[in-house]
Amino acid sequence: MADPSSVAERARRNGDQASADGIPRALREPLEGLSGLARAGGELAVATQGFTARLAGRAMRRLQDRLRADLDDRDPDYIRENLPLSWLLSTIWYRAEVRNLGNIREEGPVLLVGNHSGGNVAPEVIILPLAFSTFFGVERPFYQLAHNLVLAMPVGQILRRWGTIAASPENAQRALDCGGAVLVFPGGDWEVHRPTWERYKIDFANRKGFIRLALKQRVPIVPVVTVGGQETALFLTRGAWIAKALRLDSLFRLKVLPISIALPWGINVGDMLGHLPLPAKITTEVLPAIDMEEQFGTDPDPDEVYDHLVRVMQETLDALAAERRFPIIG
Repeated sequence: MADPSSVAERARRNGDQASADGIPRALREPLEGLSGLARAGGELAVATQGFTARLAGRAMRRLQDRLRADLDDRDPDYIRENLPLSWLLSTIWYRAEVRNLGNIREEGPVLLVGNHSGGNVAPEVIILPLAFSTFFGVERPFYQLAHNLVLAMPVGQILRRWGTIAASPENAQRALDCGGAVLVFPGGDWEVHRPTWERYKIDFANRKGFIRLALKQRVPIVPVVTVGGQETALFLTRGAWIAKALRLDSLFRLKVLPISIALPWGINVGDMLGHLPLPAKITTEVLPAIDMEEQFGTDPDPDEVYDHLVRVMQETLDALAAERRFPIIG
C-alpha cells in the first residue's frame, strides 16, 4: 500500500493540490463555471423583475387613466347620434317600459337609487340612461356609477361617453357638485348576481353610504325599481365563498364569483365576459322623491331612512312582479 505522504506528494506534482480555500483545483473550474451561470441567472432575474415591474406599472397607470372621474367624458353629441337606434333596439329586445320619469325634478342634482339585476349585462344600466336622455334631453348631465372592472373592459370606453364613472363617494360627490343626476346601485355585485329565485327581492346588503352622501350634499333620493333583469339568465349562486377563498375582495373588490347558465357559454363562471341576455320584458318605475329632512327631520337617522327606502322599493317590486304572468314573457 502506498505511503500517504507519497500519495499527497504525487497529487501536488499532478496539479490537483488543494487551493487556499480548501477546494481542489480539479473541482474549482467547474464550480467557477456554475458560479458564473448563477450570477448570470441572478442578473437575468433582476432584469426580468425590473421589466415586469415596469410593465405592471404601465398597466396600472393605464387602468388609473380609465378609472379617473373625468365628467367631461360624457359626450352629448355621441348620445344624441346613438339615442334613437339604441332606444329602438332596447324596446324591441327588452320591450322596455319606464314609468313616471316625471318624479325626477327638472333640474339640479339628484341621487337616483336603483335595484340591480341581470349580472354583468344588467338591462337597467342600458335602459335608464336611454330613457333619461329621451325624457330630459341629452344636455342634462346624467352619470351612472359602475364597478372598476366594468370601466376597465373595452366596452368601458363606450359607457364613459354615456356618463358612466367609477363607483366611489368622491366621484359621486363630484358629479352632484356639477349639478348632475347620479344613478347608484347600492346592492352592487352582491345584488346583481343573486340567484334567480330571489329575483323579486331588494337586497342592498345593508349598504348605507349613499344615504350619507345624499345628506351631505343635501339632495333628494329618487328610488327606481326595475323588474325582469334576473330572468335574462339562470343565476344559480353568487359564489361568495369561492370569492372569499380566492381573495377576490382584496384583489379586485369582488365579493362574489357567480355561477349561472347563460348564452352562449352554457355554464358561466364569473360572468367576466358578459353573456347574451334572454329577451325578458323589463319594466322600470320611478318613485316619488324622498326629501330626507322634510320626511325624517333635520337630523335624519340613516338606519331609519334605509329601512323606509327598502320597504317602499320592495312594495313596488312586489307590485311589478304581480303584473308578470310568465317569466321572460312578462
